[in-house]
Amino acid sequence: MKLLMIGAGYVGLVSGTCFAEVGQQVLCLDIDATRIQTLNKGVVPIYEPGLEEMLKRNCKAGRLTFTTDYPSAIAQANICFIAVDTPATARGEARLFQVEAVARALGAHLRHDCMVVTKSTVPVGTTLRIAQIIDEELEKRGVTIHVDIVSNPEFLKEGNAVRDCMKPDRVIIGVNDSRPVGIMRDLYSPFLLNHDRLLVMDIASAELSKYACNAMLATRISFMNEMAALCETLGANVDWVRKAMGSDERIGNKFLYPGVGFGGSCLPKDLRALLAQGEQVNVQLSVVRAAQEVNHHQRQRMASKLTDYFADQGGLEGKTIGILGLSFKPDTDDLREASSLFLIQYLVQQQSALRLFDPVAMKKAQLLLQGETCVTWCQNELETAEGADALVLMTEWKQFRFLDFQALLSRMVGRAFFDGRNQCQPEEMARKGFDYISMGRQTAYTHSNSRVEFGLSQSPGLQ
Repeated sequence: MKLLMIGAGYVGLVSGTCFAEVGQQVLCLDIDATRIQTLNKGVVPIYEPGLEEMLKRNCKAGRLTFTTDYPSAIAQANICFIAVDTPATARGEARLFQVEAVARALGAHLRHDCMVVTKSTVPVGTTLRIAQIIDEELEKRGVTIHVDIVSNPEFLKEGNAVRDCMKPDRVIIGVNDSRPVGIMRDLYSPFLLNHDRLLVMDIASAELSKYACNAMLATRISFMNEMAALCETLGANVDWVRKAMGSDERIGNKFLYPGVGFGGSCLPKDLRALLAQGEQVNVQLSVVRAAQEVNHHQRQRMASKLTDYFADQGGLEGKTIGILGLSFKPDTDDLREASSLFLIQYLVQQQSALRLFDPVAMKKAQLLLQGETCVTWCQNELETAEGADALVLMTEWKQFRFLDFQALLSRMVGRAFFDGRNQCQPEEMARKGFDYISMGRQTAYTHSNSRVEFGLSQSPGLQ
């Protein structure tokens, strides 16, 4: 089969490269000429572990190519995937102008029977709207061909997208007739050799499933962040609460870690789109809205912790704050709705001096924060700590798991360590000389601090 991936962004590029990896002929089409030129040179414009090596390998083998030529690309394809962006409006609805433009182009250029597959995250009803637009364009041309329409939502996690594509938890196929099912099953068979997790359903259910999954994940995260806030107030330890919850087989242990709030290109945007669609049909999604509101407040909590800590030290003005990790999660350079940006904006307003470091996202961060004279860009963790009154861990990159804390402390002028990801243990950090503030656990002050210590009790083996 000859596959056409329309949209060479995150979803289209990863999906197209993985299809090529299992032997398919894949042509990626994008109207961004600069992006296509970059890809034709073997340079990947996004950071995703394993993607660049796989792309270069398949380009060299001739299985993966890139173009901006719509008519030629469509003429070669047996299956056309729509993988373009669906940005949000001010009200949160998914903007479908790119999806609809692709549908019109397909209707304008198709000359043979074809399958059109929606991989973009779209509201319920969009895939059928695509079919309608294609039919209208074909009718204008007086062309009679058969176009199968399929919904095939993506479930790729940034930082783990290649593995998610090659070894998916499930593949969802949304159809309103059985004709395309066999072809889609054959297409995905190399990814499902060890477990057949192909779920066939109607198109509306397939479209909604993506939003529902992300809403559930967001709800779990927000719930744990609420529990963390309650733990801090009541003197409980969220680590133990999490373990108690995770040991219940009805709940499971995934997505139960508190933090500084979720960000990225999917969860925030998809929550807004789901809420908007609910409003359109007069269905109030109260739980989804609550998850969104909790996340909004959670992004402010680290700022509040810093404010409280420095309240009796003259406030944050003039203080130097080092931030470790800028991307919204590790193994990606994505800064979209990253909690670090909310914290940075607040600290800039407080006239703090900032020292920033991220293993991958520095270039994108520099573009976003250009002109901020209070920012110093650092090359590593030790440089970030130089002259800092406090360090804040915002992204749990692997290289931050075993920091040289004594070396960090020796370069700081203060001793506060704010852990937004609960990577360290409070009592251990206090013994190392830090005032340690985390999420959902009581603050532990070093013995050299005149403040009252909380004296956390920690059983052996607590992870």
